[in-house]
Amino acid sequence: MKKRLTLSMDDKIIIQAKEYAKANNVSLSKLVENHLATLSSKNNDHIEITATIEPLSKKKLPQGFDYKKSKKNYLKTKYK
Repeated sequence: MKKRLTLSMDDKIIIQAKEYAKANNVSLSKLVENHLATLSSKNNDHIEITATIEPLSKKKLPQGFDYKKSKKNYLKTKYK
């Protein structure tokens, strides 16, 4: 059975979410429902990888990559 749910969030997030949903031919309700279902799934053995995330998952970091050092350098440059 479907029920209504009212959410409150930042206007910018709503606009971006609507644009994303429209670009991917899916309703905003279905987008939120799918995301919440993924988050609340008790069976984490199977997680559907979306077309947006798939290309990112194929990238490999170089061996010995230091995430903390990279982040520190990035923030240092950003906030000079």
